[in-house]
Amino acid sequence: MAVSTETVMAIKTYQNQAEALVKNYLLADPFIPYTSVLGGIFACKVAYDLTQLISTFYIKAYNGLTKIQRIEWNNRGMSTIHAIFITAMSLYFVFWSDLFSDQRHTGLVTLRSSQLSIVGLGVSIGYFFVDFGMIFLYYPTLGGKEYVNLLLPSFVI
Repeated sequence: MAVSTETVMAIKTYQNQAEALVKNYLLADPFIPYTSVLGGIFACKVAYDLTQLISTFYIKAYNGLTKIQRIEWNNRGMSTIHAIFITAMSLYFVFWSDLFSDQRHTGLVTLRSSQLSIVGLGVSIGYFFVDFGMIFLYYPTLGGKEYVNLLLPSFVI
């Protein structure tokens, strides 16, 4: 299938803009991305511990759960708190921030970022590290083969 020169040039332009975004914005000041990833990992630990603490006192069935069921319960609490955080960030960017407004910016929406969006990305990456770590630490009890199939090719498992 032949691709026109115009299409190839458009793809190259998009790639160059994406590379410039990563180089000039995400990696220009590595303090914010790295700190937000560490902050995301720390926030996951706090959310996990808070889920355990609150569940111990307010959920009657929690004390009757086995150890692995408690771990899964706490992990789901951590995931729920992350989902609420990301939802709040998304709502802010869509409804209140001018980051995605066409009146103030030109160019592709996917190439726009702000310090706050970088922090949100870093916190999510920290959450993903913790979640993947929990899956591998407690495999196959927590998650099971279905979770690992998402991360590794099926022929490995």
